[in-house]
Amino acid sequence: MPPIDVMVILAVAVFAGTVIQGCVGLGLGLVAAPVMALVAPDLMPGGLLWLTLLLPLLTVGREWAEVDWWGLRWALLGRLPATAVGAWVVSVMSAEALGVAIGVVILLAVVLTARTFRLPMRPSVLVTAGVVSGISGTATSIGGPPLALVYQRELGPRVRATLGVYFVVGVAVSLTALGVVGELTMAQTMTAAWLAPLMVAGFAVSLVVRRRIDGDLLRVIVMVVCALSATTLIVRSLAG
Repeated sequence: MPPIDVMVILAVAVFAGTVIQGCVGLGLGLVAAPVMALVAPDLMPGGLLWLTLLLPLLTVGREWAEVDWWGLRWALLGRLPATAVGAWVVSVMSAEALGVAIGVVILLAVVLTARTFRLPMRPSVLVTAGVVSGISGTATSIGGPPLALVYQRELGPRVRATLGVYFVVGVAVSLTALGVVGELTMAQTMTAAWLAPLMVAGFAVSLVVRRRIDGDLLRVIVMVVCALSATTLIVRSLAG
């Protein structure tokens, strides 16, 4: 287990990321991944993947009827085989290289979200989003942005529910793949277990917050924070 001061930092990051994800559909990985990679790189990506597996179960249970099963099957068709590539990337990367990769993925997500690209809801686009998500999600624990871009013009409940099921299935496969290549440790699992109550508390808070804070304003704030944290992570990782 990490030292108590590191656990406190991780707890704050997980709580904040969960509140944001509960409001806009993604955010746990974007907020917590750079923090975990900075203060406890040995816990990445498995430690955060355990949490991204548990959180969607809360969302799906509340908005199950809103899941887009048609789009989901195409996205998973791309994600599942791509997971093997992501697991291989983790097995050959150093901690510094993984830190740079996480930072770059976050910055790309920020740029794409800021530009608000219009992506058509068709099988080829969904499969491609699944492939990119499968690689980045397994290697860096950040797999939501590619699919979120496709669903960005859908209603909130539909986005949260569809991404929720996608995360549950996709992350479960990613964790299995990491275990097969020997990159899933007991320390990662135990740390996730200790942080899980903070995640549940963050989700409860998000139910209140999302009724009082404008979703667009919250998204802008999240993107700015993510960009700053990602840049810090990249600089620190390159400096060694």
